[in-house]
This record gives sequence, structure tokens and C-alpha cells, in this order.
Amino acid sequence: MRAVSTLAQFVAADTAPKILLLLALLVSIFGIGMVVFSRRNRATNKPQTSQRISQQPSQVTRVTEVQSTSKSAINPTIEKDLSVRNRLSKIRSTFAGAITTALTSSSITQQTWDDLEEALLRADVGVASTARVLAPLRELVKTKKITQPSDLMSALQNEMTAQLSQNSRELIFDSSLGTPNIWLVVGVNGAGKTTTIGKLSAQQHAIGRSVLLAAGDTFRAAAGEQLETWASRSGAEIVRGAEGGDPSSVIFDGVARATSRKIDLVLADTAGRLQNNTNLMEELAKVRRVADKGSGKVTEVLLVIDATTGQNGLTQAKQFSLATRVTGVVLTKLDGSAKGGIVFAIETELQIPIKLVGLGETINDLVKFDPSEFVSALFD
Repeated sequence: MRAVSTLAQFVAADTAPKILLLLALLVSIFGIGMVVFSRRNRATNKPQTSQRISQQPSQVTRVTEVQSTSKSAINPTIEKDLSVRNRLSKIRSTFAGAITTALTSSSITQQTWDDLEEALLRADVGVASTARVLAPLRELVKTKKITQPSDLMSALQNEMTAQLSQNSRELIFDSSLGTPNIWLVVGVNGAGKTTTIGKLSAQQHAIGRSVLLAAGDTFRAAAGEQLETWASRSGAEIVRGAEGGDPSSVIFDGVARATSRKIDLVLADTAGRLQNNTNLMEELAKVRRVADKGSGKVTEVLLVIDATTGQNGLTQAKQFSLATRVTGVVLTKLDGSAKGGIVFAIETELQIPIKLVGLGETINDLVKFDPSEFVSALFD
């Protein structure tokens, strides 16, 4: 028995390594087989995948084209429209709310007209402009072409747009002169003249015109310093005079330098004037005369009005126009608490176009005035 046991141990000791080796060999063969099988499977499926992709290139291209078209279709005008609409939210909440309240009745009555008049007057449209806007609507109601208050709302919006669509709003630049164009910028203190000049300088430089700033507001040291900052930002030259000096001489010197250096445009700042001060307005008229006598030509006189001043802005426009022959208005701070109706008063009563509006502090916030966009932003 001991001999049998010893023999079994010997066989086991001799066979165990062989069995382990055999198992290792089988595992290796199995692993190699799996790798080969996997590769064959990928090789078999790869042409099918390639075929699916090759059958759909036009669809992938179309998606890319749609994405590209969507990006290119973002119209700057639409972007600006959204910006204007957003910036006029304060005006819209006041104006549209009053108009909507006036037109909530079930029929058009005398009370409807009274409410509309009150709403327009509260919005600073002015007495004369309000009458001018409502007159065609009264006729439409009288002839039964409008019978519902809801239709009157649409007609009012169309009429207000039409009232503002009769003037040219292009900034006047005469490239045939051969001498500098001069744009005088006038207005009362605090309206935003200096900032407007800085933004105009940057915008004009961006379209390829050389610009010189004439710091004619010699009575406010900060004005000259502000213009120097804007000049450095926009790549413009600047001419300054002595503090308290003659504004006319500064502008004359600026035009002379612009002429000698063949600069396209002179943007002339003028001292802030109170429109009810006769002496100051006469001095401003002198600035205009001196600018006209130089080697350049005044092609624009831009009156800067703070939109929050309401009907006082109409008085400013009348007086400044008499002194300097204003050709266009820049309405600033329209994104604030302004009521907006001053636009209609200036345009319809004085026939002076609103050319630019300020909607904020950055350069891009000075934009061309668009009547339909403005009225639409008031209602929608």
C-alpha cells in the first residue's frame, strides 16, 4: 500500500506541470482566436459603415449649409432692432400702456378720442402734433372705414410712422468739395454734445474718413480733456484753444489745420448754450459765420437734445435753429425715462429730421434713427 501511495504521488508530481502547461496553451489559443474573430468582424462591417456614410454626404452638407445660412442670416438691422426694442422698454411701458387703456372700450366714442389725446400729450407729442396725428384717424372713423378700437390702434401706429417718414436722415458729407466738411455740434450743457462728437469721430474714422476735432467749448476745461481722450481712441487729430478763449478762433484754426493736412471732416464742439440767453446765442451764430468763412464748408449742424427734457427740447430746437440753421437732431438718453413724443414734435412742427439717437454709453449705442423701428418699438 505504501508503494502504491508513493507511486501516485510521483505520477501527480510529474503530471501537474504538464496539465498546467496544457491549460495555459488552451487559454492562449482561445485568446488569439477571439482577437482574430474580432478583427474579421470589424473588417466585415467596415465597408457597410463606409457605405452608409458615403450614401449620406449631401445630408451632412445640407446641415452644414443650413447652419452657415442661419449664422449669415443674422442681419445687423435685426440685431439693432432688438437692441432698440430693448432699450426703449421704459418708454414703451408708459406709452403703449396709456394707448392700450384708451382703446379698451367696446366702441369708438368721444371718450376714446379724449383718452387718446391725453395719452399722446402725456407722452410729450405736443398739442399740434397730436392734432395732426389724430385728424386722419377721425376721418377714417367718420367714413366708417374703422369701426373697432382694435383697428384704431393699428391705424394710429401706421399714421405715426407716416408722420416721421418724410425727411432724409443721411448725415451730409460732400466728397466733391476738395476742402474739409464741417459738422457743428450745438446744444445746451449736459445734453451730451462732447460724447456725441467722440462717438461720431470713431464711427466716421471706421468708414475711412480722416477726422479732426475742434474743441470750441473753451469755457469748460473738462470738455477739451474729454475730446482729447476721444481723439486718441478714434485716431483723430484735435485742436484746442486757451481756456476761456474765443470759440470761433478755435474752430477757425481747426479748419485751417484740417485744410493743410487734407483731413476730410472737422467735428466742431461748441460751448453749451442756454437757448434763452440772447448774448450766448448771438455768439453761437458768430461761430457759424466764422466756420463758413474759412477754407472748409459747414455741411451739417447737429443739435444734441436730451430726450428726457420733454417739450423743452422743442423750444431748444426752435432757438438753436434760428441761430445756426440746424440740419439735424441727435436725440440722446432715449433709453432712459424719456417719453419719446418729442420726436414727433420736432419733426412735424419744425421739419428738422431726427438723424441719430443715443441709446447708451458705448460707441455703437449712437445709431441712425429709423421711424418705423421706433414706432414699432413703442407699440410692441
